Amino acid sequence: MEYKIVEQHPDLVMELPIAYIAEKKIQQRSITPAYQTADAVLYNNDCLDIMTHFPDNYIDMIFADPPYNLSNDGITCHAGKMVSVNKGKWDKSKGFEDDLNFHEKWISECRRILKPCGTIWISGTNHSIYQCGFLLQKLDFHILNDISWFKPNAAPNLACTTFAHSHETLLWAKKDKKAKHVFNYDKMKNGIFKEDKMKVPDRQMRSVWSIPTPSPDEKVFGKHPTQKPLALLKRIILSSTNNGCLILDPFNGGGTTGVAAQIIGDRKYIGIDIEKEYINLTIKRLTSIRSQSNLF
Repeated sequence: MEYKIVEQHPDLVMELPIAYIAEKKIQQRSITPAYQTADAVLYNNDCLDIMTHFPDNYIDMIFADPPYNLSNDGITCHAGKMVSVNKGKWDKSKGFEDDLNFHEKWISECRRILKPCGTIWISGTNHSIYQCGFLLQKLDFHILNDISWFKPNAAPNLACTTFAHSHETLLWAKKDKKAKHVFNYDKMKNGIFKEDKMKVPDRQMRSVWSIPTPSPDEKVFGKHPTQKPLALLKRIILSSTNNGCLILDPFNGGGTTGVAAQIIGDRKYIGIDIEKEYINLTIKRLTSIRSQSNLF
């Protein structure tokens, strides 16, 4: 098949089949990264616009932390204070059908660009995760696990009308049920996870993970309102990728996926976020990690 090179980066060549361009009637335009190294590329754009440029069967693993659509003008507790639950315009629900349509569009595109043996992780709360889980099944993914990420330091429930929300759900699925996916069983069984008081040493990793929310030293350059802890993303990447794998985060946020990939090493990373503020935050975090690496 003939290919057209849309944008070329060191070790991250993004080629788009001409046949695909014709079929989808895609308007060709430049996609310039906001940040680029040999191991990482960041785009300040809508993830659907960028993913459209990727060829089929391109990515090894995707971690997606999409909008939870929970910004409803309510209140929550942060650092012992009552604050607004609103995260930003990007987190506002547009109604059930529009939210479902949005999730179906990006999950469908993720399926197209995943390699046959590739896997996808999706995080969420009850506001979004059931739609995403339904769509994974509708789009013929094979769900491998649903992980409960328990937050031992979660904020209290100020309304006192429901149980305190202290966990998020992570769905882990593979594109092709018959393909052999990456799962580093021994690393998960025998690894050291000091942050997780529920992990029994030298026993199988179970599907409930106890990991605190991000520590202050993970926010020295700023913070994202739904920032994930580094320990969580390091575990995900170590469990489901090998050296040389290409990782995509279509909702890059504060860049924890990219930071974890860089700390672990021998992985390529693509991050996409529509908010320039958070791309700049990620650049600061990645630059800091690279500077520390160069010292040694």
